Amino acid sequence: MRPSRYDDTDNTRPTSRRWDLRRLNPPNRLWGSNGVTFGPDGRLYVAQFLAGQISAVDIASGDIDVVVPLDGPVQAPDDLAFGADGSMYIADLTPGRVWRRSPEGAYSLVSDQVQVPNGITCVGDRLFVNEMKMNGRLLELFPDGGEPVVLTDGLALGNAMQLGPDGCLYYPHMIGNQVWRIPPDGGTPELFAEEVDDPVAVRFDKGGVLVVLSRGPAGIVTRIDLATGARSVVVSGVLGLDNAAFDAENRMFVSSFGSGGVTEMREDGRTREIVPRGLSGPFGVTVDLRGTVYAADHYRLASPGDSGEHDSGGVITHELQPFIHGITADDGLLHFASEYGDVRTYDPVRKTTRIRVRGLNEPTGIERSPDGALVVAESGAGRVVRIDGRIDGTDTVTVLAEGLHHPVDIAFDAEGRCYVSDDELGAVLRLDDGEAVPVADGLGAPQGLAVRGDELFTVDVEHRCLRAVSLTTGETRIDAEDLAVGLPPGITRTEPALFAAGMPGSPHSFAGLAVAPDGTLVLSANGEGSILRLSARAPSEG
Repeated sequence: MRPSRYDDTDNTRPTSRRWDLRRLNPPNRLWGSNGVTFGPDGRLYVAQFLAGQISAVDIASGDIDVVVPLDGPVQAPDDLAFGADGSMYIADLTPGRVWRRSPEGAYSLVSDQVQVPNGITCVGDRLFVNEMKMNGRLLELFPDGGEPVVLTDGLALGNAMQLGPDGCLYYPHMIGNQVWRIPPDGGTPELFAEEVDDPVAVRFDKGGVLVVLSRGPAGIVTRIDLATGARSVVVSGVLGLDNAAFDAENRMFVSSFGSGGVTEMREDGRTREIVPRGLSGPFGVTVDLRGTVYAADHYRLASPGDSGEHDSGGVITHELQPFIHGITADDGLLHFASEYGDVRTYDPVRKTTRIRVRGLNEPTGIERSPDGALVVAESGAGRVVRIDGRIDGTDTVTVLAEGLHHPVDIAFDAEGRCYVSDDELGAVLRLDDGEAVPVADGLGAPQGLAVRGDELFTVDVEHRCLRAVSLTTGETRIDAEDLAVGLPPGITRTEPALFAAGMPGSPHSFAGLAVAPDGTLVLSANGEGSILRLSARAPSEG
């Protein structure tokens, strides 16, 4: 069994002479799960968009093998299908490419003329793909050469599709709650079903029943009889369903873009885990005054949970919150920063979200200043900005510092001084009246930042360590090593783009850090999908 997505052997474990380290949740063995389909060898193949890799899962044992590695030519696989000759076809969403992987493992580019390719299916030797964007297209592609043929356009975010027993291609409009169909040779598309809950994938079971998965928080699955239109609906509780595949015995296995994993789902909604779900990142972490740990997990707000109330893999999902990366707790509220440009304030009691600012350039780390303002590292603009709320409910944005390389996270000390990590500069800086003064430099790639007493801590992703900096003497030391942060050891890859044809693309990695009220540290071990708690040892423990 593959114990960790970060290390096949699980021999890479964090170490520290000063801290006791404990995982608050188990590692997530899949780096998210999106398109799924059974291969010629009987294994379930899983496209992992956030990782940029494809794995094969043995349904009987749960064993996982990486088939398309994350340092290969494929950047962001979202769906996949097998042709009649055993070739694997891959929708590589962010760069807008469709690939063929031969049975021998050779890659060839089928097309780079599809924007945001997502749903992909084979009909015998024929290949079809659609686009996950407004006014998206459904196309036939020709692996042996030839210009793509557009069957139809006007899709409101296409996604997983399949040929039905009536000979038509069925596909969802994610925006609009509809399922459409069209003959593979073209023609006028026909609206087949309306008012389907957040349809993200359409699949047919072995009996020809249409199964529609919902991308919403309840995990709704709708079954529709093609002949009569009769529907049945079950609520599975699997948050953020993405795709499904049926084996030879007509058992359905589903994936979740929200929390990964592979789950067998019966017709009545009961489930059985094959690969436990868990954290896709995590990205930023924070701890509120009650000691609750929150993680910004790209698609959702989550917490590690040791009770029986967890969703799966020791993780509680509080709410789907799309594209959150930075997070900080503030007197009962949570503030989020999304790399896609907005800053939000969330009330976890009332379950309400308020947009504070839009249009920032890759905001990442966020922290509340001593006077109550929000301070954000605007990574893409090389700035640190301040957000002040006004009585009328609007917000103003003020630039505190600019001309930085790639600021990532923010922290304040007891004196109210602001610090920022810059993972491209390899330094931690203090902002003095708009001037960035180095506090520690010559680092690798410092990201998560936190102040505890008179010491500042940062997660150095390049060197996989936790560094401590004395705010009085400037001395630095390494407090923890061999952290599962960033890419797995020995892996390098081209980072996919943040945006794809105006749609969200692949987020940039961010390993967050926070101080809890009890003085412990919590850290995003985003290489393996866990959160670490670091508790200081007594001096006598050495």
